[in-house]
Amino acid sequence: MTALHSGGCRCGAVRFEASADPLHVSYCHCTDCRKASGAPVSAFVGFMADAVVISGDTLKSYVNGPVSRSFCRKCGSPIAYLDARLPDSIYFMLGVMDLAAYYKPTLHAWVREQLPFVHMPDGLPRHLTSSVPRP
Repeated sequence: MTALHSGGCRCGAVRFEASADPLHVSYCHCTDCRKASGAPVSAFVGFMADAVVISGDTLKSYVNGPVSRSFCRKCGSPIAYLDARLPDSIYFMLGVMDLAAYYKPTLHAWVREQLPFVHMPDGLPRHLTSSVPRP
């Protein structure tokens, strides 16, 4: 498979490839993403799940309600999240993409939870809550 989009963890034990273009590239300011990443803001690249192949070591997951966050069991790199309400999608942390600079976010989500010292005057649309409708 020739991957259009690829990435992996810090130690190289986990790799993934997506054979279709991303559906979604965004920043998230929610508390849950901050706690999962350890960063004041997270960025994600979303793909249709059926276009993604994950290889290498088995990912470790942490489930909190409908959201499952996966990470490398060897180096601890956060890799992706799945939302049971969005069963056809997978969202990778932008930083684990091989060509991370290629994936420019197009919006901000959960800005009502944005930290007061985070200023990103990029002119992108801002959503008070989620930018992806969930049933």
